[in-house]
Amino acid sequence: MNFDGTANPKSDLKSPNRSSEIIDVSVVEEEIAPGSEPIEDVWDNNDEVKAQPSITPVAEEPQPSAPIPAILSSPKPPVQPEPSEPVAETPTLDDNWALLLDEIGQELEPEPEASSNFSDTTTAKVTNLLRTESQIAAEIVKLRSTQAQLQQQIVDTQTSFGQIIQTSVTELEQRRQKLQISVEQLERRRDRLKEEISKSFAGASQDVAIRLQGFKDYLVGSLQDLVVIAEEIEFPQPPPAQIRLQTPLPKTPAPQPQPASKDRSSPQFTEPAFKATAGKVRAAIDRYRSAPDYYAPAWQLRRTLEAVHADKVSDWFFTKDGRGAVRTMGSRLQNILVAAAAVSVLRELYGDYLRTLVLANLPERLGDWRRGFQDCLGLSKPDFGGNGGIILFEDPEALIQKVDRIVANKEMPFIIVDNSEGQISLSILQYPLWLAFAPDPDRQLDDYREYR
Repeated sequence: MNFDGTANPKSDLKSPNRSSEIIDVSVVEEEIAPGSEPIEDVWDNNDEVKAQPSITPVAEEPQPSAPIPAILSSPKPPVQPEPSEPVAETPTLDDNWALLLDEIGQELEPEPEASSNFSDTTTAKVTNLLRTESQIAAEIVKLRSTQAQLQQQIVDTQTSFGQIIQTSVTELEQRRQKLQISVEQLERRRDRLKEEISKSFAGASQDVAIRLQGFKDYLVGSLQDLVVIAEEIEFPQPPPAQIRLQTPLPKTPAPQPQPASKDRSSPQFTEPAFKATAGKVRAAIDRYRSAPDYYAPAWQLRRTLEAVHADKVSDWFFTKDGRGAVRTMGSRLQNILVAAAAVSVLRELYGDYLRTLVLANLPERLGDWRRGFQDCLGLSKPDFGGNGGIILFEDPEALIQKVDRIVANKEMPFIIVDNSEGQISLSILQYPLWLAFAPDPDRQLDDYREYR
């Protein structure tokens, strides 16, 4: 009841003591049209349903229509009132209120079919949600298992990388130690080689060549001047009377001039008495220039003698009388060609009595002389060294001793001095045949750089 004495429809509808009303089923079926929308249940206070947005009805399979049960507390067959004659009665106020309340109650009472459809839709949605929840839970379990596997793989990978890095670092450390040991060994070897080079002849010769280069030039120039002055000196001849008083000689016929090949003690090429020997020398030089024999026997020149080389040989024979220095030709090979021509001519004059000696201060230069003579004179290895052929020397003292023994054996020594010699021993000047190549002061060659 309201405060104004009227009845409350909700309390009357939900009251359990409300008297059951008889509803005609046929009338209800006529009111529920097939296309009518279900009436909202205004009395349902379910928060879950109210919180949902507009619900899209789910299409369901058509089901056979079932008879809508009558909402009755105790179903009874409808009682038909007995027909009676209409009595004209005047409706009272209570009757009007009762009719109005009945109409309102009928309008507000939910239809059974709408409630059933809503319940089925909600049940289907709840079922779908539960199924989705179970699927999500299964996926969560699966993802957690995958996560655990990935974490285990990460741990294993980190462990493997750590082992690999540790192994690599160990190997690199071992290699570094080996390299350090190798570097230390190489440094010690380098220091040892430096010490050996500084103590060896090559290293010492470099320092000596640098320090004495200027002094060598002075010595060479002085030696050349000394040779020229010695050749120009005229020794006084004793008077004939004094010679007769000191050493009276018997009267004998004047000796006939001997060929130069028979006099091996002091060869002469310029005096008129030895014109035959000079002719042989000139003929040999001309033959070497104009008609060289490239297949000549050993000890004969096998190369063409150019004009400049022929002039050097002629000057040494006829101007310096086989004893003197000539200006170098600029290279050791050209000097060897000039010396080979002189050896070939002297070999024709003296034969096997000739002994050639070469003086150079380095084994490399002596090797050049050996190869040059082999090429120009057709010599072989047995022609070098020993008591015959060509003998090579680095020390002038040893050369002088060998020359003394050759002279004692009554053989003819021929000394050749390389242009690398800074000075010539005065003992060499006493021998009858010697050829020295004087270096060109305008083209000085460093001894160390020549064979570097």
